[in-house]
Amino acid sequence: MYGDCQVLSSMVSGNVASPDSLFSSPIQNPNLGFMANMPPFNAFSSIIPEEGLMLIGRGVSKEEEMESGSGSGPLDGVLSCGEEHDNELQQQPPSQQQQQPVGKRKRYHRHTTRQIQEMEALFKECPHPDEKQRMKLSQELGLKPRQVKFWFQNRRTQMKAQQDRADNVVLRAENESLKNENFRLQAAIQNVVCPNCGGPAILGEMSFDEQQLRIENARLKDELERLSCIASRYSGRQLQPLGPAPPILLPSLDLDMGIYSRHFKETPVVSCNDIIPVPQISDQPSPFSGMLILDQDKPLVLDLAITAADHLVRMCRTNGPLWIRRDGRTTEALDLEEHAKTFPWPMDLKRQHGEVRTEASRDSAMVIMNSITLVDAFLDADKWMGLFPSVVSKSTTVQMLSPGVAGHGNGCLHLLHAELQFLSPLVPAREAHFFRYLQHNSEEGTWVIVDFPVDGFVDGLPTSLPWYRRRTSGCVIQDMPNGYSKVMWVEHAEVEEDKPVHQIFDQFVSTGVAFGATRWVSTLQRQCERLASLMARNIADLGVIPSPEARKNMMKLSQRMMRTFCASVHASGMQSWTALSESSDDTIRVTTRKNTEPGQPNGVILTAVSTTWLPFSHQQVFELLTDEQRRCELDVLSSGNSLHEVAHIANGSHPRNCVSLLRVNAASNSSHSVELLLQESSTHPSGGSIVVYATIDVDAVQVAMSGEDPSYIPLLPTGFVISPAAPPNAVIRSSSGDGSAGTIGCLLTIGMQVLASAVPSAKLNLSSVTAINNHLRNTVQQISAVLGGGAAAEPAAMAPEQ
Repeated sequence: MYGDCQVLSSMVSGNVASPDSLFSSPIQNPNLGFMANMPPFNAFSSIIPEEGLMLIGRGVSKEEEMESGSGSGPLDGVLSCGEEHDNELQQQPPSQQQQQPVGKRKRYHRHTTRQIQEMEALFKECPHPDEKQRMKLSQELGLKPRQVKFWFQNRRTQMKAQQDRADNVVLRAENESLKNENFRLQAAIQNVVCPNCGGPAILGEMSFDEQQLRIENARLKDELERLSCIASRYSGRQLQPLGPAPPILLPSLDLDMGIYSRHFKETPVVSCNDIIPVPQISDQPSPFSGMLILDQDKPLVLDLAITAADHLVRMCRTNGPLWIRRDGRTTEALDLEEHAKTFPWPMDLKRQHGEVRTEASRDSAMVIMNSITLVDAFLDADKWMGLFPSVVSKSTTVQMLSPGVAGHGNGCLHLLHAELQFLSPLVPAREAHFFRYLQHNSEEGTWVIVDFPVDGFVDGLPTSLPWYRRRTSGCVIQDMPNGYSKVMWVEHAEVEEDKPVHQIFDQFVSTGVAFGATRWVSTLQRQCERLASLMARNIADLGVIPSPEARKNMMKLSQRMMRTFCASVHASGMQSWTALSESSDDTIRVTTRKNTEPGQPNGVILTAVSTTWLPFSHQQVFELLTDEQRRCELDVLSSGNSLHEVAHIANGSHPRNCVSLLRVNAASNSSHSVELLLQESSTHPSGGSIVVYATIDVDAVQVAMSGEDPSYIPLLPTGFVISPAAPPNAVIRSSSGDGSAGTIGCLLTIGMQVLASAVPSAKLNLSSVTAINNHLRNTVQQISAVLGGGAAAEPAAMAPEQ
């Protein structure tokens, strides 16, 4: 197959195009302008109908403008009061006053653009200025206080008239809809029959829910008869009628369960569906199906949601004394006493017997995605998990309490269950139930997505270890004119751990860095950049990739590789990790699993993960691992062979945020066999770095590029997770003084997977464990030696072939 392929002929022969031709991707701007060729993002359209906008655009009548002599716009309604003309006449001699024509209209003067802008600015801050403010403004603008007073009066009247007209349009539409629904229900009620005697039913004997069910049943019967007639006409045979309907049962509490589909008036330019899988409906009953909120409790939950949204907005915008800086750090800490006093929670929170640690942080960033797409991802449990693949390992919508307003989801309220992870088996995953609420502020153009605890509503939930409660957390999203969104994030949680975290992660976790706001925001930034690159069409140079569609397929294959790696190395309850040594300093953990599913090789897979603190910045380690020229210095990773990049797909603002196809220049390569590596790398200044790669053959690359189903391509990824951190049990002061991101040091977590046996029922050989253990240790030693400028240590043993 490969001999006939022209697309990858350069990889086989080694005649690769020049680096300029392979790396001339237009996505190279480090200032987040890497998608210059993409079509502009559509701003969120107003939810007011066009008829309402036409009415609003009219403003006040001309008589209203003439009465005060002023308006609010730069073109219409800028007439000043005619009293200036009256004063001029009064100052003239009586003889000149008599010479004025009796029927002549007064002359009106228009306000200047500057005067209108200054008054508009004050009006936004204070629609009802006092006399002192009006006097000061009139002196600055050269107007009389009476003119300023009349302008503000008319501006308030104009705003009220606009709002009234818009409200009338919406109310008329709702009224018309209710009328139509009423007529439909009245017509359906006339056809309701008694199930016992067959005569007309007395509706007073049925509950409202039963009436609705009977009406829906009658409608479905009519639809069935119509479809049966159509089917029999084309098939030539009469369909058998259905048997007697089962007895009607009272509606259960899980009527609100289901997948909520949100529809917007404008289709977002960027769609999360391209990288986030569509939710798969399982036939197995959910373990949380009995944990539902009763109907009588829903209004109280909604009140709490509104309170939580208000708390989150204020926590995002308030500085001291709520957020303080301690010990000269640049990062902020939440003052718990000030928070309890300023934001009292209406419900009693369940107290734990052990010691509870509070983690709270906040951060903000600009992301290359509009608010509509972001909100859509946050309200869908599967899309939310796909947007944060390294943070959220599990996510389920347990119950939808309120669907919100149709069209934009404002007021949507869900009950969720989620598991949060850190990519190391040494850091326990966190599991919790919480409510999620969406609030839209049309005046400010912001969306508030807030999570708050379920205490007081859901009892008897299974307790996970460590115990974790998600307090008021979430983000405030604001659309920017260039299609980006500004995201302000607050992460607030309480944790009770049954046992201490491993000492190498103790400070990293206890200070809130492992699950803090910076990690959420940095992950969101990288994923949004990746999605924007995935949707790009105007790519001038694709290298050996034949088309934009092939480029997109390769990115999807790499995304699956990343998800597989994240699922393989974290501390999930589904996996049991074993320490190879009884020493408390040992960080190597291993686990095995038998795989028979497509997407990974069949057999016994051995996974080993190790974490080491290095006295180098995470950028230094990342640059070494992603530089194919220097990577050959690490014998344990390259086996002494050099690497050559034959395909480069940029997926971020950093030059090394990319998906790469690397050719291993091994002596075993031939015209029919080439060893390739599929690699994805990503870095963030404060959120750390990640590098994941897997071996892949040429045939698999052809399958992925041709658009065929790549889910059967076996991938066994190996990866590096690099987190900026201070050394364990110590804080190194740096120029930034925060003891974390500014510290020269990082935690390097290495996760490796090998196929120990191709037979799923085979037993694990101890030699495989020893080999992968030595492989991890040699990798860390050689990375330290290369970065430190010393000679690399000789490998103790070779790991089995991947």
